[in-house]
Amino acid sequence: MIDLPIADKVETRNGKPKWLRVKLPIGENYRKVRKLVDDNQVHTICQSGNCPNMGECWGAGTATFMILGNICTRSCGFCAVATGRPLAVDWSEPERVARAVQTMGVRHCVITSVDRDDLEDCGAAFWAETVRQIRALNPETTLETLIPDFKGRPELIQKVIDVKPEVVSHNLETVKRLTRLIRPQAKYERSLDVLRMLKAGGVRTKSGIMLGLGESEPEVLESIDDLANAGVDVLTIGQYLQPSKMHARVLEFVHPDQFEKYRLYALDKGFMFVESSALVRSSYHAEKHVL
Repeated sequence: MIDLPIADKVETRNGKPKWLRVKLPIGENYRKVRKLVDDNQVHTICQSGNCPNMGECWGAGTATFMILGNICTRSCGFCAVATGRPLAVDWSEPERVARAVQTMGVRHCVITSVDRDDLEDCGAAFWAETVRQIRALNPETTLETLIPDFKGRPELIQKVIDVKPEVVSHNLETVKRLTRLIRPQAKYERSLDVLRMLKAGGVRTKSGIMLGLGESEPEVLESIDDLANAGVDVLTIGQYLQPSKMHARVLEFVHPDQFEKYRLYALDKGFMFVESSALVRSSYHAEKHVL
């Protein structure tokens, strides 16, 4: 387990607070999406990341697809996706995802991936092909691509810019001080550079951070400032939830009033959209962010 400094107020000992109640995944639409995902042999971050909104989103007939397999080359302390040696790239996956999007009748599709540092191009060409395949079968569907940092290489980031998704997202995840502990193979400034490159490429940009890992209010405000200065258009702020005993501990359940304080601060900094509450995740209400 990753051990972090204890915060001044640890509110985890008596279980989750009432504002973290999650709806159980039930209903006809949920079962339909579950069957579709299984039949098309595609991965979703909803399942691999243990997303608390899976019941709500799948119940509404939407899902966030995860490409390039479901084994990541990085070992982030917050993430439930498996870490290890990925399988070979399956070039039939882009078409399967595109057909799943078509069958679902998705109007706005979110695509993410594991990190593939084992590949020479970190999977950038695969990303571009996936977008092209989805566009070919679903010309009316808008797209958000939640990308890794591609090691900060401009020529790889350009491959995503060139296929023109409506929104390109890359998450900062946490404050500067905690980045090395929570994202040991990532760099805070590199993520900001990626977002700057995306913005310079003319796409709508989006990023997100998690709270409850021991960050202070000034540190959160600093991250919001840094993202605003990088030209990010859309910001998501949510509560970190520990996937297992092997992951970083939750040091604080942040109160809804504090999330609202951060939302108003971010809006004042000029973000077009700000989603800030305990259960917010990167793709939560993503369809609103293309308007």
